[in-house]
Amino acid sequence: MKKKIIMLLIIAVSLVSFSACTNLSKQDTLSVAKKQGYVTIGFDDTFVPMGFKDKSGKFTGFDVALANAVFKHSDIVVRWQPITWAMKETELKAGHIDLIWNGYTMTPEREKLVSFSKPYMANAQVLVVKKTSGIVSSADMAGKSLGLQTGSSEYDSFNNKPEIFKNIVKDNKAALYSTFDLAFIDLKADRIQGLFVDGVYADYYLQKTGLDKDFVVLPTGFPDQDFAVGARKNDQNLIGEINETLADMHKSGEFQKISEKWFGKDIWP
Repeated sequence: MKKKIIMLLIIAVSLVSFSACTNLSKQDTLSVAKKQGYVTIGFDDTFVPMGFKDKSGKFTGFDVALANAVFKHSDIVVRWQPITWAMKETELKAGHIDLIWNGYTMTPEREKLVSFSKPYMANAQVLVVKKTSGIVSSADMAGKSLGLQTGSSEYDSFNNKPEIFKNIVKDNKAALYSTFDLAFIDLKADRIQGLFVDGVYADYYLQKTGLDKDFVVLPTGFPDQDFAVGARKNDQNLIGEINETLADMHKSGEFQKISEKWFGKDIWP
């Protein structure tokens, strides 16, 4: 009897989950957001300078400021939801968040899962090493330990172009971290010899922490990639609104003001 009850509960939960996902596939999130007055954005709250938690516990960063400004034009408040980055598409599909907006790189793999906005920033994938390591190129990582973030675009690049890193690093695999700042701890302690990371993060982190005197950022041979906003496949109205507002903000100079504050230049692609 207990087994039957447990089985019935599992079936019931599955039906509810299936029903929720079905409703989301038909939902116009933009209309819902305008009606309820808010939209929920998922982000990694350690990813400086795009979206992170400052010393006072406040969410800040370029993407935070940009998204808040974009939705202010539609009288919609942004609710920021910290998530495990490796679970971002799962969180989106389940309806726990409405958008992924946090240095989210456009890749062919992700385009199968989400609907992307037009890109608003270009990003390079770089290698960070100690200046004293003797490493001056990707090829010098042969036999050495490499770190990267789980679920990152670097994780996809590492596997999709194995000739650059995967085929040469120690054990033909990378040390995986939930956040980049945890990876930097191991890099500083020599538990890994190189960190494969987004250039925008590396430059900002090293400059703000003063570690730029001890570490160097190297090109990797991977092509530059674009940052964009990710939504559910059916949310074309929401993506259209974001695209239109971003374009208007760049024409008016509002985008440039936010960009200048965080990067000292206009980063519009």
